[in-house]
Amino acid sequence: MLNELIQFDHQLFHLINGEWHHPWLDAIMPLWRDKKTWIPFYVLLAGFLFYKYQWKGLVLAAAVGLTVGLADIASSKGLKKSVERLRPCQDVEVRAEARLLVGCGRSYSFTSSHAANHFAMAAFLALTLGRIYRRIRWPLLLWAASIAYGQVYVGVHYPLDVFFGALVGILIAYIMAKVYLRRGVIGIEGMKE
Repeated sequence: MLNELIQFDHQLFHLINGEWHHPWLDAIMPLWRDKKTWIPFYVLLAGFLFYKYQWKGLVLAAAVGLTVGLADIASSKGLKKSVERLRPCQDVEVRAEARLLVGCGRSYSFTSSHAANHFAMAAFLALTLGRIYRRIRWPLLLWAASIAYGQVYVGVHYPLDVFFGALVGILIAYIMAKVYLRRGVIGIEGMKE
């Protein structure tokens, strides 16, 4: 069963990375999946939260940061070091056919920290701020999914790496959102659109 799953994962990787490519995606995806690309978005989000909700907005921004930090620790320090799966660009058998559009990276592949972190942020915001701004829920999750897809597209992760990374991020976001929403002093009850 595990061998079939890994074989399916490799086949899907070759489809996404090798066959489903386009020159404009080749140009966009390396930037799109780069966490530095999104720094202006993070700063604008924090600024918006502070402008709109003052200290409650800063607490929400801090909670987002804590959620992402926990997802990153679970992925990079926990699962990656436990599973020790090689990245496609490190695996001699896969690397020969892979299209590597960015640096390979030195850490292990399972789970994708990019996917865990971005899904943690997106899911946490969807579950908290999304209670006020309902229209942001799906765009946030699609944004995280596009970054996760980009990790496979550029050749640094397998599809199952990003799938399970996304699950890790969503699970941590769910737990953190439940805790956040239960704490009246830092909750969003008093926030209005």
